[in-house]
Amino acid sequence: MRIIAAHVIPEDIKRFYLGWAKDNFSLNNLDLGKNLLVKADCREWIANQKGTFDLIFLDPPTFSNSKSMMGTWDVQRDYVEMLNQVSRLLGKNGVLLFSTNNRKFKLDQDSLPNLHFQGLSSELLPPDFARNPKIHQVWKIQRMN
Repeated sequence: MRIIAAHVIPEDIKRFYLGWAKDNFSLNNLDLGKNLLVKADCREWIANQKGTFDLIFLDPPTFSNSKSMMGTWDVQRDYVEMLNQVSRLLGKNGVLLFSTNNRKFKLDQDSLPNLHFQGLSSELLPPDFARNPKIHQVWKIQRMN
């Protein structure tokens, strides 16, 4: 899968990971002036967004209790609310790629009836995860119109 973006908005609660994003922009000769690095709790950032996106890549941690956020995050407990919030930001033919490295994660598609899911785990499994395919799970998600 090859994707070319006009601009991207890397968002993370930790400045450390945004530093990695900045380094990757430099290594790939991409203009940071045309892109925005956002340090925020993604739940708050998503809730405040008004625009739409053609592609959203959502790769939340399995668990977080960062001092920078309110409460805790648990992907199994919180993914339904997150996917509902994020899917409202998709443009007409927008795509959401959702991934998790939670080995015990169980996706309940029935709890998200307005979304269409296509599993991409086997196609996108990195070679270093081949020993245990449950380590990395990925879905392509689109709103049903």
